[in-house]
Amino acid sequence: MALDAVRFRWSQVPPWLQGVGAFLLLGSFYLFYRTFRENPYLSPAVRVQRERGQTVVTTGPYRYVRHPMYAGFGLFTLGTALLLASWCGLLGAGILMAMVVWRAVREEGVLREELAGYRDYLARVRYRFIPYLW
Repeated sequence: MALDAVRFRWSQVPPWLQGVGAFLLLGSFYLFYRTFRENPYLSPAVRVQRERGQTVVTTGPYRYVRHPMYAGFGLFTLGTALLLASWCGLLGAGILMAMVVWRAVREEGVLREELAGYRDYLARVRYRFIPYLW
């Protein structure tokens, strides 16, 4: 992205679209904040924290999507690429999001099997990342 946006300037992104990128980036920061505030069990490892008495979180952004942290990451990568005026960065964002989608699907399998109440949560909250879409 740096070679595209700064060094060689291969991409020509309109300034208004860079502004949209800044808005998306700010939105991602707010979603990160809300997610961290609501879920004390966030962890880089996919595991159920039985020693801490983990329960299903259904408040805040978890009322609308099952993976608000990953949704925020999508906004972050998209917003960063646009703000830095890099069409190549959008390709990188797409690759990163494909990896996150793969992880989210695997994570749901673990939570469905090991976390009490998660199956009911899946029935109530239908969307993974984007409300009314997916």
